[in-house]
Formats: sequence, C-alpha cells, structure tokens
Amino acid sequence: MDKYTEQMLQLDREHVFHASTHLKQYANGEAAGRIITGAQGICIQDSQGMELIDGFAGLYCVNIGYGRKEMAEAIYEQAKKLAYYHTYVGHTNEALVTLSKRIIKMAPEGMSKVYYGMSGSDANETQLKLVWYYNNLLGRPNKKKIISRERGYHGSSIASGSMTGLPLFHAHFDLPLDRIKHTLSPYYYHRQDSEMSELEFSHYCAAQLEQMILNEGPDTVAAMIAEPVLGTGGIVPPPEGYWQAIRAVLDKYDVLLIADEVVCGFGRIGAPFGSIYYDMRPDLITVAKGLTSAYQPLSGVIVSEKVWRELENGTDAWGPFGHGYTYSGHPIGAAAANCNLDIIERENLIQQAADHGAYLQQRMAQTFAEHPIVGDSRGVGMLHALEFSAHKQQRTQFDPNLKVGPMVAAACMQNGLIARAMPHGDILGFAPPLVASKDDIDLIIDKAHHAINQVMDSLVSSKQWQAK
Repeated sequence: MDKYTEQMLQLDREHVFHASTHLKQYANGEAAGRIITGAQGICIQDSQGMELIDGFAGLYCVNIGYGRKEMAEAIYEQAKKLAYYHTYVGHTNEALVTLSKRIIKMAPEGMSKVYYGMSGSDANETQLKLVWYYNNLLGRPNKKKIISRERGYHGSSIASGSMTGLPLFHAHFDLPLDRIKHTLSPYYYHRQDSEMSELEFSHYCAAQLEQMILNEGPDTVAAMIAEPVLGTGGIVPPPEGYWQAIRAVLDKYDVLLIADEVVCGFGRIGAPFGSIYYDMRPDLITVAKGLTSAYQPLSGVIVSEKVWRELENGTDAWGPFGHGYTYSGHPIGAAAANCNLDIIERENLIQQAADHGAYLQQRMAQTFAEHPIVGDSRGVGMLHALEFSAHKQQRTQFDPNLKVGPMVAAACMQNGLIARAMPHGDILGFAPPLVASKDDIDLIIDKAHHAINQVMDSLVSSKQWQAK
C-alpha cells in the first residue's frame, strides 16, 4: 500500500462512521478499506490504481454509468442559476416543475403528484405518514397497521427500518414498531413444499396475507408496502401470478399498496417501473436511486389521484399539510434528475435494459445451471442473483459459519469484479449499470464463474464440502 493511501485510510479510521461495517475491526485495521478516486463507464478506480468492474452499479443506482460530463454540467449550471430555495408554501423552481411532469407521465396510470425527499428511507417515512393521515381524514383512526414482507428492504431509519423485513436491521435497535407486520416472502426457492408450482405458491402467499389481515382485523390494516422484485433480501422476482393474487386480497379489504420502486424504477428491469411490468396498480410509489443515477441525492413519493383527492380536501378541514423537509424538491437534485432522464430517453436505456437484461438472464442460466454449488440462478432485467447450496437437489444451505457468499464476493473482488454478498444467506447479487454492453455482461459472468470455482475448490481442498 502506498503512503498516501495508508495515511488517508488511517484518517478515515479515526474520523468516519461507516455504514454496514464491523466498527472495531475497521478501526483497528483488521478490516480492509478502499479509497475510491475515480470512475468511468461501468468501472471504478481506487487510490492504488486498481480498476474494478462495478457489477452492482454502486447500490443498484448508477444506471447511466459513471463519469457523465453532461450530468456534471447540468448540476453546475443549476448551481450557478439557483443552488437552493425551499418548496414550502407553494415555492417551486423550474427544474422541479419539469421533473414532476415527466415522472407523472412515466408512472403507472392514475398517479397525480410527487413529493420529494433525499433518500428511499425518508421517502418511505413519508409514505407511512401519508397513509396514517389519509385514514384519519377518512375517519378510520384504527386503520393504521402496515404489512411488509419478510426479507423486504425499505430503508434503515425508524419507520422504514421497521418495514424492512431483515433481522440485521432490527436486532438491537428496538425495531420493528408495533404497527408494522411482516407476511410471507414470495421466495419460491425457499418454499417448504417442493411440490408446489409457482402459481400455487403465489396463491399460498396471498392466502397467508389474507389470514394476517383477518387476524389483525381488516379495520386496522391500512397498507402493504412491497418491492416489485425483492432487492437486498436476495434479488427475488415474484413467482407466476403473485401480484394478481396479492392485489385481489388488498382490494377485498380496502388496503392501500405502496410500491417501493427505489431499485426497480426508471428502467432497472426493462420497464419504466416494476409496478407497470407486473401490473401491480399501486396507490403510492417510492422512487430514489435511478431517479438521478446517484449523481445527486433525491427521492420521491408518487401519490395516486385516489389518495391525493383525500389529502387535498383534508386541508379545508385541517389546514396546511404539516410535513416537510428542508431539502424537498432541491433544484440541483431536480436538475440532475432531468439530465439523467434525458440520457435514459436519448440512449433508449430502458429498452436496452430489457434486451441486455434478457441476455444477462440467458447467460447466467447457461453458465450456472449445472454448477455444483449454485442452487438457484434467478433474475429479471438487469438484476440477477446466484444462491449457493451445499446440495442442489435438496436446496440445502451451507453452514452459515463458512460464509460462502462473502467468500465468493471477496474472490470476485480479487478478480476485478464487484458483486454483492446479500445479507441473511449465501447469495451473490448483480445489478450492472444499464449501459453495460453484452461484452461487459460476458466479462462479468466470466469473472464471477472463475471466483465461484476458486471458492468451491477451496471448500473441497479444506474438506468443508464435497459434491453429493
């Protein structure tokens, strides 16, 4: 390690509080750090000159790729013109007006307005408040419970962390909140009854949801929040017929649907929104990541006409809507989002995500269908996951202490590829920038294949696993 990198990392260890990090190991230098100094296309570079293919687009977010000068110029020009003004009491800015019109045009039918924040977590906090406010307006003070799903990811703040269905985000934080409930995840690979078809499993999930609503009391259940495709919980596309079965239950008991499109929105799975792709018909939509391709922090809550009518009429009785953030509708964020959408439209990246996504799914299936330790290869569009198994036919998991998923992710890194070890399972996730070419996809898969073989050979040589 060169002296500059060593000094900077030491300062970092002394002063920076990192997310998702073993704090003591990092502070003591036992856990590695990396200083990212540049990025271009689908690659990032570190301070020691190493180049890595970013097979996860940051955190599913750098959809247009790195180093877009057009984005930097749009941000700069907006900063020169108007760096900031708030959006309270009717104040707005040109970039925001343009952006909002575009989002509503792209969104599923029946959407009306956009409320802005800075992250998916704060947007989902807003969702919770909107749902509670909405039911208070309708004279339903008990209809406040939110149903999420096991393994769902909706953020890591208090309310959004409660809606997240991963124990890592609950343990030792006194979460989840009592009003948040979690129903069965649509994780077909983990089904208990191996004889179930996908359609049968979807109806089973819907039946479990309905039973939860009945047990809690339909007059107490306000909304369900769900990702079109489970993201951090394992990159799990819904099984056949899932959303149709779920929507029927929600309609039956007058339960709103919040589609968390933070990952899927703006082209990730080859459609403008995952809720369009799966015909979810949501009442509220959460967006972030792909809205600006992470060049600026910006999130949004898209409100349907149905919900908006009640909110609008409610202000006659209750006065101004008492919710706001200092940076809501930030003009620089809006300018970045407009430029990002310009690039997506001009380069036809949503269709490219559909086409190259189909290629990604095909190549992954061909490469790993018979691999001895790959139990499941699944995905949609430019999302894919490989789940590792000690026994393919029985879907047996490896001993968690072996940390096979993190071992594979580390081996990928050594081979110049960033792929993500997903939490609570031996799962390797892929979410390349939407600009990735077919040649890029081939290279990503070749590097992952090599890394997986390295780990398998290590498991065999150490006698921790043998083919069955």
